[in-house]
Amino acid sequence: MSLIEDIFAMRLINYVPSRPGAIFLAALPFILLFVAYSIASDIRLTANPQDKLLPAPSTIVETAERLFTVPDKRSKEILLWNDTFASLGRLFGGVAISATLSLILGIAIGLLPYARSLFSSFIAVMSMVPPLALLPILFIVFGLGEVSKIVLIVIGITPFMTRDLAQRVMEIPNEQIVKAQTLGASSWVVAQRVALPQVLPRLISNVRLSLGSAWLFLIAAEAVASNVGLGYRIFLVRRYLAMDVILTYVIWITLLAFIIDWALKALSRRAFPWMEAGL
Repeated sequence: MSLIEDIFAMRLINYVPSRPGAIFLAALPFILLFVAYSIASDIRLTANPQDKLLPAPSTIVETAERLFTVPDKRSKEILLWNDTFASLGRLFGGVAISATLSLILGIAIGLLPYARSLFSSFIAVMSMVPPLALLPILFIVFGLGEVSKIVLIVIGITPFMTRDLAQRVMEIPNEQIVKAQTLGASSWVVAQRVALPQVLPRLISNVRLSLGSAWLFLIAAEAVASNVGLGYRIFLVRRYLAMDVILTYVIWITLLAFIIDWALKALSRRAFPWMEAGL
C-alpha cells in the first residue's frame, strides 16, 4: 500500500490534537503569512529601498507606535483613537438596531401566520438587494452624517438575520407551543417563554456571522462621506501610498473584530451553556 493510500485509509476524523497542538495549528497560518510577507517585503526593499508597497514589519511596528501614542500636530488629538471611537459607535449602533429588529420580526414571522404572510416575501426580496448600491440613495435621503452609515448597516444585515431567526422559530417543535397554550399561555407568553429562550443563542451567532458584513458596509460608507473613522483614514492616506499606515489600520480593524467576536462567543457560552456556539 502506498503512502497516499495509507493516509486515506486512516480515520482522520478520530484524531483530535492536544491543546498545545491545537494552539500551534491555530497559530501556524498566521506565522506562515507573516513569514511570506517578510520575505516579499525584503525582496522588494532590496531591489528598491524607497519602495512603499510592502513596508518592512519593523516599519509597521514603528508606525503603529506613533499612531497609537503621538497626537496630531493640528488637532492635538490622537487620530487613531478618534477614528476607532467613531467607527465603533456607528458599528455598535447599526448592529444593535439590526439585532433588535431581527429578533422582533423573526419571532413574529415564525409564530404568527399573518405576520409571515405580510413580511416573509418582503424580507426575502430585501435580502437580495445589494446594500452598497443603495448608498447614494441613503446619502440623499439621510444626508452625509451618522444616520446614513448606521442605516446602511441595518439594511445590509437585518434581512439575513431575520430570515434565519424566523426559520429557527418555525423549527420549534409544535408540541411545545401546544403545551404552552394548553396551560393558558397567550401568544405573547408563547413568544416570551417558548420562542425567545431558544432564539437568543442563534441571535448571538447571527450577530457574530454578520460582523464581517457590518464592517464592510461601515468602511465603505466612511470612505465615501466622512471626516473621521477607520475607513475614512484608510482611504485618505491611500493617495500618499502610506502602506504602513494602511496596514496598521487594517491590522487594528481585524483585532477589533476578533475581540468583539470573542466577547460574543464568551457571552453565548456563559448565558447559554447548553448551546455550544461552535463558531
